[in-house]
Amino acid sequence: MRIGELAALVRVTTRAVRHYHHVGLLPEPTRRANGYRSYTLRHAVLLARIRRLTELGLSLDEVRDVLADDAGRELAEVLKELDADLARQERGIRRRREILADLLAGPLTPDAPLSPGLAALLRAAPDTTSPAAAKDREHLVLLDTVAGGDAVYAALHPLSEDPAVLELYQRLDELADAPADDPRIAVLADEMSAAVPDEVLAAIPVSGRATPDFGAALLADYPPAQAEVVRRVMDALTTRMDRSRS
Repeated sequence: MRIGELAALVRVTTRAVRHYHHVGLLPEPTRRANGYRSYTLRHAVLLARIRRLTELGLSLDEVRDVLADDAGRELAEVLKELDADLARQERGIRRRREILADLLAGPLTPDAPLSPGLAALLRAAPDTTSPAAAKDREHLVLLDTVAGGDAVYAALHPLSEDPAVLELYQRLDELADAPADDPRIAVLADEMSAAVPDEVLAAIPVSGRATPDFGAALLADYPPAQAEVVRRVMDALTTRMDRSRS
């Protein structure tokens, strides 16, 4: 057989056959006097196996291991690795489809796409024009990318639906132009930290805590008096978490 006939028989391209020669998967056949390659049935059988293995998702290096028989890894070992990799891909695709379904189910927002947990949390929150509430939303969207978690969002649901929280945001808004020693700061910080349920703190993994650099960047996003409130709230919540886990 010539290369075109071999390729047609196994249903691959002649370019693929030449590539398999180049990488050493398919041995070069003998050449006729006219210089054309002359393929045998053995070449066709081997090429068909290469095609089946690549269609399963094996890389060419993995195919080489399989074809090496006892000199390389067993086929069962390679297929188990492939199955595990496909399972990871399947979980990833399922997760992405969940996010897409959640996006399509509700009005698309400028900060989409979000995880299903955070999207549900933000939908449950009451409408407000509070700048402080909007800033909190931005921070949650950021955390959703780097350290979010459905358990945290589920624990935050009662807090997001509490009308008293809107009043706390309003009082924080009133400190936008206040100095860092405003007497309202301490009282508001105590009330805001007390409003956070223990369930929220319990849902935050140790690895999910804000780093010092992130904390500094977050505080820099607020004017002085508001930053002091947020700093005190963060310190109070950290102390509560440490006590509960000691």
